[in-house]
Amino acid sequence: MHWTTLVSPSTLAAHLGDAQLRIVDARFALTDPPAGRRDYLQSHLPGAVHADLNEDLSDLRKTGQGRHPLPDGDAFARASGQWGIGAQHQVVVYDAADGSMAAARAWWLLKLLGHERVAVLDGGLAAWRAQGFAETADIADVSPLAPYPADFDQRRIVTAGQIQQRLDEDSGWLFDARAPERFRGDVEPIDPVAGHVPGAINLPFSRQLQDGRFLAADALRAQLQPVLAGRRADDAVLMCGSGVTACHLLLAFEHAGLPGARVYAGSWSGWIADPARPVAQGD
Repeated sequence: MHWTTLVSPSTLAAHLGDAQLRIVDARFALTDPPAGRRDYLQSHLPGAVHADLNEDLSDLRKTGQGRHPLPDGDAFARASGQWGIGAQHQVVVYDAADGSMAAARAWWLLKLLGHERVAVLDGGLAAWRAQGFAETADIADVSPLAPYPADFDQRRIVTAGQIQQRLDEDSGWLFDARAPERFRGDVEPIDPVAGHVPGAINLPFSRQLQDGRFLAADALRAQLQPVLAGRRADDAVLMCGSGVTACHLLLAFEHAGLPGARVYAGSWSGWIADPARPVAQGD
């Protein structure tokens, strides 16, 4: 097993029970935060542990950093150890469907620790169920390990200050994964201010999907490479509403063979935490 971006349900099913495999259920619903854990307890992939977006993949005690501030690296390293994840393991993360809530976030956090062999289940639990693969309500008997022996690579995390320093650059380096109507500021159902960072380009994460699964790597590359307009992928910064679906866009870039883009962790909700920062609306 050496899966680093996506893995299909059939491929994962063929490796269930492998001693080197670790599975993480990252289901979450913004409108009903306890639902992910509740649904996990009802049924999940055999051997899976549960990671909660609010409790494990964020640190909601932090202020001014958006709705889903990053946890500290040492805290996430401890959580990874409690889930039985060591440097030697192949990890697969899934959520209810396309990976945006919040499998890609868990994938990215493990990447920040330097864990290479971690992938998202393409199509998530919906695709797994569509093929009739096994589920269980049994809680995995995982032997906890010491904290993962690494800390977050801060070079892969972009701050609001770094965004502000680049606002005078030509556009084509900052991409916003939110839906077009939220990007334009037509509607804003979650955050108190509508709009986007000046100069950002709207690149909705949903466009990289078809029927809840990612487009093939060559199709993703054909879609994403032109928007870079000659820039290297590692010059790109990705954002969204709170730094969660931006990870889904990062996963698309990586699967397309366009590695190195970075995530603005605070994203729009972090940007507007300071009313002095500029806001744009429209296309």
